[in-house]
Amino acid sequence: MPEFSLSGAGEAPASADTMFELGMMYSSGRDMPVDLVSAHKWFNIAAAKGHAEAAQLRREIAAEMSDGEIGQAQRAARDWLKAHPEPVAPAMAPAVVLRAAA
Repeated sequence: MPEFSLSGAGEAPASADTMFELGMMYSSGRDMPVDLVSAHKWFNIAAAKGHAEAAQLRREIAAEMSDGEIGQAQRAARDWLKAHPEPVAPAMAPAVVLRAAA
């Protein structure tokens, strides 16, 4: 499966909208050949990041894919998510309460 690079995305984590757009590019053949496995992968990642429309489109293209292709796309999405974990926000320090001496 050909791979689109997110190298131009900088250091910030890629958004669900970015992943959705990649799914759209692969599913429609915009700027690249149609690749339903890659489209499913990117829609799957976008859906995991909370993009509701990506979940719907993932279901629609899955109807056109074999079980093997769906499995391949799911493995690719899982591998991508493992390789690009979401940054964890630092834990907030407990609030310090100052009291005046009596």
